[in-house]
Amino acid sequence: MKELDFATLAVHAGEAPCPATGALDTPIYQSTTFVSANADEMAAVYGEEKPGFMYTRYGNPTIRALEQKLAALEGGEAALATASGMAAVSSAILGYIQTGDHVVAAQSIYGASYNFLNTKLPRMGASATFVASPDVEAFEKALRPNTRLIYFETPSNPVLEVIDIAAIAALARSRGIPAIVDNTFASPALQRPLALGAAVVVHSATKYLCGHGDAMGGAIIGPADYISLLLHEILRDFGGVISPFNAWLILRGIRTLHLRMTAHCANAQKIAEFLARHPKVERVNYPGLAQHPGHSIASRQMSAFGAMISFEVQGGYEGGKRVMDGVKLFARAASLGDTRSLIVHPASTSHRAVPPDDRRAIGISDGLVRLSVGIEAADDLIGDLDHALEC
Repeated sequence: MKELDFATLAVHAGEAPCPATGALDTPIYQSTTFVSANADEMAAVYGEEKPGFMYTRYGNPTIRALEQKLAALEGGEAALATASGMAAVSSAILGYIQTGDHVVAAQSIYGASYNFLNTKLPRMGASATFVASPDVEAFEKALRPNTRLIYFETPSNPVLEVIDIAAIAALARSRGIPAIVDNTFASPALQRPLALGAAVVVHSATKYLCGHGDAMGGAIIGPADYISLLLHEILRDFGGVISPFNAWLILRGIRTLHLRMTAHCANAQKIAEFLARHPKVERVNYPGLAQHPGHSIASRQMSAFGAMISFEVQGGYEGGKRVMDGVKLFARAASLGDTRSLIVHPASTSHRAVPPDDRRAIGISDGLVRLSVGIEAADDLIGDLDHALEC
């Protein structure tokens, strides 16, 4: 049988009718604990000598179905679902890093990820160097003898920097260290870092994987032995476990991921082209524009360019504020990946924990506005932005 298409995997992977009831949809096993038939079986399940479930912090059938689907979509050996995207990011990093170790990370990353690497790792006796350029040579120069990990996201939040996954992954392999890629902005519908050589992929499953703004979760996909280590040594002890209900909501969302991303991306391309032509817009960050510095790399490693856009309007902070206050359809709300279009001011929200000088070095000016383009009619969204820009 030929390998199944992504759309088929999105619907079927990890899920099958319930063997007890015949229920087509994966049940929500909203239980914290599971019963064993006798003492010997309980001991065998706890000792992992026999398959089974004992306590939801250790595993749950609904969560397991989500993990199997995530692994299939990213083409990984195994996956681990977590309570949030940051639970995924921090757990994935802690799985590789110990006291005295060093991380090389892209400077252009989500603010909370930057804060974890910049302030939390030093408290654990580890350190991080942030690379301002997306070029592989810059990453190579930042490596040290004690570097144990390269971490980046592409496209990045919120300036849409594009990094060559295959090139950085090859560099990491040449030094015998893993490369972790945050694939949240693209989703596996558009980009598969493991196929390009990355060791591990992380997601905020709250975003495109869920797609409906109603569940929080994270995901880590990678080698089976590494995922097992995270489950036993990190997730169980730190406790960043997703709830069965949130896992079920994300499972439901993933079934339409391929359909939603097609609509998201088509809308974003039209909006980016409109913004690039607008006289009151000074700069547009979107990989689908030919003038974007990462356009050629994105064309190679992505099947489409995503639905995240950031842009600078004339007038700095006040100009950006006027746009945010002038929109009617775009919701002034944090997060991204929702079916509804969202607008946010990164300097005061997602990247407020990043020092101002570091923000500016990344390209996050006080007047930068970020859009998460939804699946509404593109012309209506463009009209909304046009009205706001003329306010």
